[in-house]
Amino acid sequence: MNATTTALVTGANKGLGHETVRRLGELGWQVFLGARDADRGKQAAAELVEQGLNVEFVQLDVTSITSIAAAVDTIGDRATHLDVLINNAGISGGFADPDQTQAADLRPVFETNVFAPVQLTHAFLPLLRAADQPRIVMVSSGMGSLAITSDPNRLESTLPNLPYTSSKSALNMITSQYARALPNIQINAVDPGYTATDFNGNAGHQTLTEGTDVIVGFATIGPDGPTGGYFDRHGPIPW
Repeated sequence: MNATTTALVTGANKGLGHETVRRLGELGWQVFLGARDADRGKQAAAELVEQGLNVEFVQLDVTSITSIAAAVDTIGDRATHLDVLINNAGISGGFADPDQTQAADLRPVFETNVFAPVQLTHAFLPLLRAADQPRIVMVSSGMGSLAITSDPNRLESTLPNLPYTSSKSALNMITSQYARALPNIQINAVDPGYTATDFNGNAGHQTLTEGTDVIVGFATIGPDGPTGGYFDRHGPIPW
């Protein structure tokens, strides 16, 4: 049995990622705080270490295969396994009207929100498979739900957008496919909800704790927990 529970959270120097690292660290886990910006990442990790948490900074540009490979080596040197991979890093790409959006506007968003989780998952499979109960949490959004964005009673239906919404829909399908192909790893997509972060100019009505409830919840599920699902903090949500 693996004694220490380990986790990697990407895009974790602030916002939902940082709060997730803090909460998992408070459980006594060994948590790797992944961030592209070394200065901000080191500072964020240092603040949590000062609180007595077992947190380590890992430099990680999720759009760089070289950076991902280096992160695998770094974590592999520090731990024999990885229990939980949380693909949290994401960008919005802005919210231009669809009729003003070109294909080039989608590419950087898909690089970070779609291609990066695939590359990260692939790269960390050996360390995940070395864990007793590996889990992957894909941080998606209600804006990736066809049902929710088509519901006139939901806020998500009032925000027409091509890059971000389609990238999260793609991530949802990737989650579903992975879950079927990798039955020994619990893989779920989660919607944090409208949380006050820099991502939305702190306009969200949820606190960081509320926003990370579903992320932490699925990072900590037991072996009898679900896989291949799509959830928010209240339960399953429609694809």
